[in-house]
Amino acid sequence: MKAKAGKWMKPALFTLGGALVGLGYYLVAGCPTGSCIITSSPFTSMAYMGLVGWLLSGVFGTGCGGSCNM
Repeated sequence: MKAKAGKWMKPALFTLGGALVGLGYYLVAGCPTGSCIITSSPFTSMAYMGLVGWLLSGVFGTGCGGSCNM
């Protein structure tokens, strides 16, 4: 059970961090007129950046874990 929780911990933290960055981006550079698709709503900004954070969690993976055949 602990290994399963550890497996999902990094993607969950990256997604949460991305959502917080999206909220911060909306607050700083939000588009109040509604013409900008991503930054016109805090929910879309948080969802988009959360998705980016989740994708980045796979980039910063463990690699081969010492079992690469080069």
